[in-house]
Amino acid sequence: MATRSRIPRRSTTRRNVKIAIDTSVLIGLINPRDLWRSQAIALHDALLAANVDLLYFDCVAAEAISAAARRLHEKKLGTDVADLINNLKSQVPTETLTWILPDAPRFYSDALDLIRSSAGALNFNDALIALACREREIPAIASFDADFDSITWLRRVARAEDLNPQKA
Repeated sequence: MATRSRIPRRSTTRRNVKIAIDTSVLIGLINPRDLWRSQAIALHDALLAANVDLLYFDCVAAEAISAAARRLHEKKLGTDVADLINNLKSQVPTETLTWILPDAPRFYSDALDLIRSSAGALNFNDALIALACREREIPAIASFDADFDSITWLRRVARAEDLNPQKA
């Protein structure tokens, strides 16, 4: 990460349609070395062009930085972690996070039920995200994780082509 990467900026304009950003997309946005980087940028740009309101949950930011930093550490690129954190702060300033972890105690039983109903395909974080989206009337999630496809109330957006205005 020695060279400065292009960090797509999050628009602060208020919009009507809400879409949550999942960990797989956020890692692609903050880590120039990530496998999903080009797809994440293209999807993010398409979401901004579609004028949707992007939501970044606290647990997604935590999972993204944890996973991306760990990958860098395992590749002996620990010196790149500072850039990674700067990229996260630039992409998702703390004051723009949507805090859902305080809801975890209330969602705990329902999250376990979702994990059970998915036969373990969903992890706890994904179940929590899905429940937070349902409660906040967020109809879609930008994610490369097909496990979200099992959630009936949440539509997964993985490509620009998925942004059918009638579905979002």
